[in-house]
Amino acid sequence: MLKRYRTIEKDGQFEIEIKKSRFICHLKRVNDENEATAFIAAVKKEHSKATHNCSAYLIGDQNEVQRAHDDGEPSGTAGVPMLEVLKKKDLKNVATVVTRYFGGVKLGAGGLIRAYGNSVSRALEEIGLVEGHLQIEIRATIEYPLLGKVENLLHESPYTIKDIVYTDKVTFSCMVNEDETAHFYRDVVEWVSNQVSFEEGALSYYEVKIND
Repeated sequence: MLKRYRTIEKDGQFEIEIKKSRFICHLKRVNDENEATAFIAAVKKEHSKATHNCSAYLIGDQNEVQRAHDDGEPSGTAGVPMLEVLKKKDLKNVATVVTRYFGGVKLGAGGLIRAYGNSVSRALEEIGLVEGHLQIEIRATIEYPLLGKVENLLHESPYTIKDIVYTDKVTFSCMVNEDETAHFYRDVVEWVSNQVSFEEGALSYYEVKIND
């Protein structure tokens, strides 16, 4: 499993006009190639009267699946520049379709490359990106006299309090980046002079919005 990944914050679309042509960029998270091709087919059906519906997608932790389709535009002027934008942003498991309604002005090969790449770039800016961090849930159980101190220190720390359970003792359920677990154990032990017991839970991803 990846310790970190980047992807789009949500599915969406964004439209720009370039020399009277409409370029509508559609973006979607996908888990496999079947989802990607189904998404592309759906956009093509919705915009069946468009001049072109060019597409690109990246799938897999190491981008094992990469596809780019020009859909009638000159070879290499649409799908590839769209794919390159996704790769430059280091995104994972994303599919994009750029729908073009021709406005009567030809752009030339260089103009098409810029137009399709810019359509994806602008759409990513509008929709937003997130970074997922692989985290582990760690439950730290302490005595009540230590409650206030530990809670304050956790709020000031890079760790996230998921839940607090009050029984005969107090248990903090914390989400910790997998590569920071040793620091977490060390910090809590120091805060409470080793008066703590730990239990590890499941691994999961926690996503935070990024500006890129």
